[in-house]
Amino acid sequence: MSDEKKPLETAAPVSAEPRHSLEKVSSIEKDKSFDDSNIVEGSEGVTYEELRTLRQVADRLPWQSWVVVFVEFAERWTYYGTVNVYNNFIRFPLPPGSTNGSVPREDRLEGVAGALGLGVQKSFAIRTFASFFTYITPLVGAIIADVYWGRFKTIVVFSIVTIIGHVILVIASSPAVLAKGDTALGLLILSIVINGLGTGAIKSNVSPLVAEQYTGKMRKEILASGEVVIKSPAITVQSIYLWFYLAINLGSCGAISASFLARDNGYWVAFLVPTCIMFLVPGVLAAAKPHYIKTPPRGSILLETFRVIGLCLGPALSINPVQTVRNIRSPHFWNPAKPSTYTDRELPAKITWDEQFVGEVSRTVNAVKVFFFFPAYWICYSQIDGNLGTMAGAMTLRGTPNDLIQNLNPITLVVLIPFFDFLIYPTLRKYNIRFTPLKRITVGFMVAGLGMVWAAVLQHYLYKTSPCQDFEPSECRDDKDQPLHSPLNVWIVSGPYILVAISEIFASITSLEYAFTKAPKRMKSVVMAFSQIQTAFSSAINLALASVNVEPKFQHLFTSVAVVSWVVAGIFFWLFKELDDAEEQLNAIGSGEREGFKDEAKPPTV
Repeated sequence: MSDEKKPLETAAPVSAEPRHSLEKVSSIEKDKSFDDSNIVEGSEGVTYEELRTLRQVADRLPWQSWVVVFVEFAERWTYYGTVNVYNNFIRFPLPPGSTNGSVPREDRLEGVAGALGLGVQKSFAIRTFASFFTYITPLVGAIIADVYWGRFKTIVVFSIVTIIGHVILVIASSPAVLAKGDTALGLLILSIVINGLGTGAIKSNVSPLVAEQYTGKMRKEILASGEVVIKSPAITVQSIYLWFYLAINLGSCGAISASFLARDNGYWVAFLVPTCIMFLVPGVLAAAKPHYIKTPPRGSILLETFRVIGLCLGPALSINPVQTVRNIRSPHFWNPAKPSTYTDRELPAKITWDEQFVGEVSRTVNAVKVFFFFPAYWICYSQIDGNLGTMAGAMTLRGTPNDLIQNLNPITLVVLIPFFDFLIYPTLRKYNIRFTPLKRITVGFMVAGLGMVWAAVLQHYLYKTSPCQDFEPSECRDDKDQPLHSPLNVWIVSGPYILVAISEIFASITSLEYAFTKAPKRMKSVVMAFSQIQTAFSSAINLALASVNVEPKFQHLFTSVAVVSWVVAGIFFWLFKELDDAEEQLNAIGSGEREGFKDEAKPPTV
């Protein structure tokens, strides 16, 4: 942190008449009451002078976090071991002479596995629905965990639900069922719904669970070299989520086998392997149960959050959109939900919370605002799930399954995440370069746009080099209905996968970190659910764009999403610059003895 910026020392208690306007960073910096000799709230004797001058490093990760990391690894192997081959399974028909979707041995050099033969658009629609449903259900998981079961039990129960969904998928892909096309499709949709419910409920709870295992406080420590450093909880959480995301992508890499299993042995075998992997999750969780730090259910936090927002939003709405924005940004916006507003009259029955809870909702909304821009990013990401696989199917394969290439994305992440955690980020901190979460997210949007530019240029040359010389190179076939491929080697398509993987390190991983660190303790499932639901919003947008999500329009589609990603990156950083300047102050909020939102430590509005 630079010499000019000093975080807050302490936060004043909530007064009977709280100050509603959120302070600007500049006014905080000019306040002379904050002295460098003061102790940072929630730390073990660290002063603001030390926080400003000493190098900050990550603390050791507790072994319980590594167990949760393994659970995520197994769950992600199960997830990607199925969705990575959905495109071929749904889009292409059974290869000649095949009953299970596998490619006959003599055709494997350039052959493509398939099963249902529903075509590009239906494949896209089903896969997009699967993504939408998977990322809308984290809200269900958050509510159940907050109200009834707590995070740990919710994860265990829904891991069993996920196993049931995968068993149904194995049945749907068996030769006997594939022979009945409509039955196979119906069972596929059923498995997608069950798996989406299980996976989504797990996702909103496993991310907070992994970081909650770390309970350390900011403290000084002397290294073997004699250097005095600060063990920073914020940097430790950043490191936790880097390794958590590494586990996600190790699971994705494990799913590489699915492409070969489908091509060589059929889809029921390809889907059976991840199903068996998922059986490990409940057992591992049960074995380590006595050692977890478990957050108990705390009541209907998510539902009450919506009630608070709705109570405040009602009076703010106007037929004049400009006036509505002004009302929402008003320092009095949260008054209708605050018990202190009703001191001279009877408190409405619907207000079942205290003043502090309204402050926590206010802080949560500030964190959630950041995620509203992520659909633009996830639309870029979604192109590597299916459309780039369609591109790869039109290129010279030389024995490489076309749906194998997308595994370059997790492979890149597995290679680069330790590089960033051990070298890039520590080097930046060493030279006092503040590469804050919001800056990282902005860079992630920009890099994702570069990946789409690569894809657009490649698609242009694919149109030109296809033997059919048309705008559907993946459909090019000879008189014997054998595929005719462009002379372009399939590995050229690796560029977008690698660039999008780099963008994930900056944007996606950081969004998990931001969701955890900026939310009050009892709101973490809520904020994590909102961060996940942005992927569902992007899927809904993709469904609306189904008419342009066809191969003849791929080049324009990739170009458009690249431009949108860059424009959104610029708007994102401009809007949230004040939150970025207040990064260290926001991390300190709620780290003392009282949980919740401290009136003096409110973040700036945007």
